[in-house]
Amino acid sequence: MELRSEKLAFGYRRQAVGRDVDVRVRPREVLCLLGPNGSGKTTLFKTLLGLLPAQGGRIFLDGEDMSALSRGEIARKIAYVPQAHDAVFPYSVSDMVLMGRTVHRGLFSAPGREDRIKVEAALSELGIAGLSDRDYTRISGGQRQLALIARALAQQTELMVMDEPTASLDFGNQVLVLEQISRLAGQGLAVILSTHHPDHAFLCAHQV
Repeated sequence: MELRSEKLAFGYRRQAVGRDVDVRVRPREVLCLLGPNGSGKTTLFKTLLGLLPAQGGRIFLDGEDMSALSRGEIARKIAYVPQAHDAVFPYSVSDMVLMGRTVHRGLFSAPGREDRIKVEAALSELGIAGLSDRDYTRISGGQRQLALIARALAQQTELMVMDEPTASLDFGNQVLVLEQISRLAGQGLAVILSTHHPDHAFLCAHQV
C-alpha cells in the first residue's frame, strides 16, 4: 500500500492553506508531518483522506487516483486515528474498537464472531486486552489513545493516518504510543502522523 501526492494544493473554499506538496509513504515507513499548531496539518490530512477536495494536484492510493474511489473503498484502505477524546456515551473499550469493523459490514448488519475476534486481536496487539470491558471515559489519556489505535487496527487497513496521536499526553504515555507506532510500522504498516514536537520525529519517523 502506497499513498502518494503530486503538487497537492489544499485548503477550504475561500482559503488556500498549502500547495505543491509531494508526499510518499510506503509499508514499514513512518512519515511525520511536523509543524506548529495552526499550520495546516489537519487540513492536509483531511485532503489526503478524501474528506476535503484537493484544490490542485493529485493523490494516488496504491496507484489509483483517489478521486475515482468511493468513501467505502478509501475506508477499507486507510484508517484514521484522531486525537484522544472523551466519548459522549460510556462505551466499553471493546465497543469503541468494534466500531472499526463497520467498513466490513452492511449498513444494518450486526457484528459477528469474526468481528469480535479481530477486536480481541487488536486489543492484545497493543497490550490493552485487560481494558476490554472498562468504560472508555474512565481510562487514562494514554489508554484512550491506544484504544483508538486498536480501533484502526481492527479496521484492517495497510495505512494509518494519525492526527497528533500524543497530544495532551504526559511524557511516559507519549513514549508508549510512539513505541507502539514504530512497532506497527515494523510489522508492515504505512503510517503518517502529525506532531509539533521535533523529538517525536527523531523517535519514530523515517521521513519528516
